[in-house]
Amino acid sequence: MRVMVRGTGGVAGATVLLIAAAAGPAASGDNGAPEGRDPVAVGTGGAVATVDPDATEAGLDILRSGGNAVDAAVASAAALGVTEPYSAGLGGGGYFVYYDAADGEVRTLDGRETAPAAMAEDAFLEEGEPIPFDEAVTSGLSVGVPGTPATWEHAQDAWGKKSLKKVMGPAIELADDGFVVDETFQRQTADNAERFADFPDTAELFLPGGAPPEPGTVLRNPDLADTYRTFAKEGTGVLEGEIGADIAETAANPPVAPDAEREVRSGLLSEQDIAEYGIVERDPTHVRYRGLDVYGMAPSSSGGSTVGEALQIMDTFDPAEAGDTGLRHVMLEASKLSFADRGAYIGDPAHVDVPLETLLSEDYARQRACRIDPDAAQEAPVPAGDVEAEEGCGGGDAADTPGTEGPSTTHLVAADRWGNVVSYTLTIEQTGGSGITVPDRGFLLNNELTDFEFEASESGQGGANLPGPGKRPRSSMAPTLVLSDGEPWLAAGSPGGPTIITTVLQLLVDRVDRGTTLPQAVEAPRLSQRNTAQTNAEPGFLGTDEEERLADRGHSFEELAEIGAATALEVGDDGVITAVAESERRGGGHAAVLRPRE
Repeated sequence: MRVMVRGTGGVAGATVLLIAAAAGPAASGDNGAPEGRDPVAVGTGGAVATVDPDATEAGLDILRSGGNAVDAAVASAAALGVTEPYSAGLGGGGYFVYYDAADGEVRTLDGRETAPAAMAEDAFLEEGEPIPFDEAVTSGLSVGVPGTPATWEHAQDAWGKKSLKKVMGPAIELADDGFVVDETFQRQTADNAERFADFPDTAELFLPGGAPPEPGTVLRNPDLADTYRTFAKEGTGVLEGEIGADIAETAANPPVAPDAEREVRSGLLSEQDIAEYGIVERDPTHVRYRGLDVYGMAPSSSGGSTVGEALQIMDTFDPAEAGDTGLRHVMLEASKLSFADRGAYIGDPAHVDVPLETLLSEDYARQRACRIDPDAAQEAPVPAGDVEAEEGCGGGDAADTPGTEGPSTTHLVAADRWGNVVSYTLTIEQTGGSGITVPDRGFLLNNELTDFEFEASESGQGGANLPGPGKRPRSSMAPTLVLSDGEPWLAAGSPGGPTIITTVLQLLVDRVDRGTTLPQAVEAPRLSQRNTAQTNAEPGFLGTDEEERLADRGHSFEELAEIGAATALEVGDDGVITAVAESERRGGGHAAVLRPRE
């Protein structure tokens, strides 16, 4: 494994306004989660929150044995590779954000998948036209070099207290013994059953008897247990051996059922691509918001930059003057502007000159904020800003590249008794990734390369995120840490493709400006404005007085059944941790603390 260290030029320093909510923890309301899942846990000694009880308990077991937040995060992530294999696993990648209590620094790992060396800018074009998106998804062509193995190994080597073998233990046991299938897993399997059936190894693993497993049955994955054992012993060295060779061969020549009618394109991955993968240590993005320090993930992710830019724009408005509806209006308008800049400027910084320092600066935020009318919504899509301008509200052409990032992914948070905190988002892209399981290895391959723009738009937008050899596709993953007076206060993140950004933004605004508790902020009906004519809204928001008031300012809404599936934690002044997961979204998550508060 190669490790690269790169700075990002992120900046801090917005004018300190007020913090409208106290930083203390709050207990939850009624527990509406499915049996065996607790959406809120309050206590001390450490905490973990994930979308799955088995994964949360894996992390908690490591904390009990003296592990730290990094150990717990890797253990939980490995367990998610067993119980949430359609969202995470060795065949994918992600972004790891870590607060190190020993020196008070925030560090990040870019474990994003990379394109093969043979991938050119026109890789997703045929006769000059983009190939159908669904054909790109279920193909070897969409498979990038996995970054998750290097993420786990590097995090453990650099910051963990336990060995890789130790933290992989709970997941190995889980894969051997099996986990109980729930309704969410069955539904996700059923949604993918048609394409899973076209790949014999996928069908054998996830369609036992030719059908999705029934809720309440136990699903075992002994192949993954064996793969995990090998990885636990050898680390990323396995990618230079048989496992790496198997990944490359599976992507290059997908093993398709003889009777399948689906066209499955071959991929471009080579064994050398996999063996030469390098994780990147990056400086985090950093902005000041209402006197808090907000840290996120720098490009190749657009999460930290887009959330950070929106917060910087919002920080130019006084929440007390704006009022509740005005604050929500400004949030939607700031999101339009930051998404326009995301489309124009964000890509892999090793291949694209990303003006990150400008995008996160106070001066640029004021330039963008001057486009916001406090009483009327802008017509979307709005133009990207001019990063070369020193003043004014001018911009270029409107962004017209909606992007194709999938809605899957998973997020977890972890904290320990020493004050270390992790916010980690990992993924294989679409629910079910490429649909292709590596034979005898027990894990699905990603389809992350569909996050590239297949072609530049007529206006020239999207060029920053076109394919290229060794390039990392732009992501929306937004693992976030918030510090108050230099100490960890809040950690948050979500799955959901580009709605990840708006989910994290709304959660922060609700907790900081609107004075909700963290559980309330996670539960609140969500909005997602991504520089489109209509704002996506969950059913719980539609028909409310707030919708009517925002409609009076020119906003229109389109129903989206579910937006995001957050996990978060908050550390109170007394050291008490409130860990929060969803009670209903994606079937509900599970939060736990080492020593519950009675």
